[in-house]
Amino acid sequence: MEAAWQEVVARVRPGPALLDATTAERTVWLALALGAALVVVPGVWRLVRVAVTVVHELGHAVVGMAVGRSFTGLVLRPDMSGHTVTVGPARGPGRVVTTWAGYPAPALVGAGLLHAGTAGWAPPVLAALLVLLAVGALRVRSFYTALVVLGCLAGAAVLWWVGSPTLQGLVLVAAGVMLVLGAWRHLGAVLGSPDRGSDPAVLAQLTRVPTAVWTTTFVLALGAASWVAARAVLPLLG
Repeated sequence: MEAAWQEVVARVRPGPALLDATTAERTVWLALALGAALVVVPGVWRLVRVAVTVVHELGHAVVGMAVGRSFTGLVLRPDMSGHTVTVGPARGPGRVVTTWAGYPAPALVGAGLLHAGTAGWAPPVLAALLVLLAVGALRVRSFYTALVVLGCLAGAAVLWWVGSPTLQGLVLVAAGVMLVLGAWRHLGAVLGSPDRGSDPAVLAQLTRVPTAVWTTTFVLALGAASWVAARAVLPLLG
């Protein structure tokens, strides 16, 4: 038991930063290109965009729990949409920030993954991600949701346990790029197809602040996250 615990502790410790690990620049470019391709290539995007949806919905859940709401359900659909069920007051600041958190979540998490991946913090971040996905797995409400969440959980677990810190960092770089760019595509989709049940529309109903204002806050949040992400990547490229 002690040996197993020591193995776990060893895999939680941060590793060397990508620059310190003498990672070839072309390898970093490959990780960046892979992350972008996952979003830009139409056929591939249709398969992987559910990962952005997962982060979007867990963003609702994490912020909801942070403001005192109960996270009781997670549902993903084959059309890559989804919703999170949190229990608490139907109106008020807690409901507003919980609803708002969805669209910025993928970009903010993506920027965080880029910084973690480049700075050598991939091992502990992956461990934290496993805990978050495990909590999400306990709240799934459909077979498809369970399949997606458990698949993400298994992939992250294998990478955390088997992958070298450098490989983990490169994977987090690719995932970070995908989430940042994917967040823009998700927001673009809701702008192109207004829906009374969309987050901006629900926020307008809760606050009487126009939908356009809430959409602007999303754009600003994604812009800030993209700037932070760029600051993490640029030192690796020159």
